[in-house]
Amino acid sequence: MSKIRYRYNTKTLSYEKAETPFRVRLFRVISFLGTASVIGVISVIIAFRYFDSPKEKQMRRELDKMRFQYDLLSSRLDNLNLVLADLQQRDDNIYRVIFEAEPIPSEIRMAGFGGANRYKELEGYDNSDVMIMLTQKIDRVSKQIYIQSKSFDEVIKLAKNKEKLLSSIPSIMPISAKDLKGTPSGYGYRTHPIYKIVKMHTGMDFNAAIGTPIYATGDGVVDRADAEAAGYGSHVVINHGFGYQTLYGHMSKMLVKSGQVVKRGEIIGLVGNSGISSGPHVHYEVIRNGEKVNPVNYYFLDLTPEEYLKIIEQSEQSNQSFD
Repeated sequence: MSKIRYRYNTKTLSYEKAETPFRVRLFRVISFLGTASVIGVISVIIAFRYFDSPKEKQMRRELDKMRFQYDLLSSRLDNLNLVLADLQQRDDNIYRVIFEAEPIPSEIRMAGFGGANRYKELEGYDNSDVMIMLTQKIDRVSKQIYIQSKSFDEVIKLAKNKEKLLSSIPSIMPISAKDLKGTPSGYGYRTHPIYKIVKMHTGMDFNAAIGTPIYATGDGVVDRADAEAAGYGSHVVINHGFGYQTLYGHMSKMLVKSGQVVKRGEIIGLVGNSGISSGPHVHYEVIRNGEKVNPVNYYFLDLTPEEYLKIIEQSEQSNQSFD
């Protein structure tokens, strides 16, 4: 029970019961409620600022889990990129080289994705940058995998045609080594025997007696057999497919005609001195994808290593060509 308070009245010289005025009591109640409210607000602010609600704790755990999964997925994508880069390197420098195919240009392998608004639907979120970056990684890897898959399809097709490819590549000399007379004149800048100027010699000259057999250096189809090209005299051009052609010039007699199918080692003509020539010989060229290349790099089937090294050494001498 609350204690009853008394107050001494000096006028009446007696004790009277003390009563608190209503306004004082009201002020005390309001003060108490105000103080409680302030304390309550401060407590709520502190609680929301420094302590998570159960729902927030759950959401934070889920967010941490999502970030972990993102980091894990990003790491896996980086590892996949390393594996894919190794496949691309093997494809360009091993598989496609074996089958005489051009490597895939890097600008095609690394082709980007056009369009400024490609990832517009991912914008406007708290983690938009993260989502866009990860999506770009996935798109890039998907594109590279598709290109690599198409490349392997091509390599498989080339592998099926490997036997035909090997028989078509020009890989022997057009003249038998036993029929050669003197040192061959090689590919490169040589002194022209007629004009006496140094100019590019785009093939090899094999000196032999008139009537010596000239052999097709690979399987193919005769593109032309005529004497209409300036300088070459009576000459034959064979299309071997796979980007290869060979030319045989200055013949005394052509033994094939345009459109005829020939096999490696088949006699296609006889050595002569027709056209612009300083003596009996065959001018031989190898053409790869429209470009005349050094034929000495293709004599790997009919020569021993010692004979091959000797031919290379002879062909590199800066002598005078025969045409």
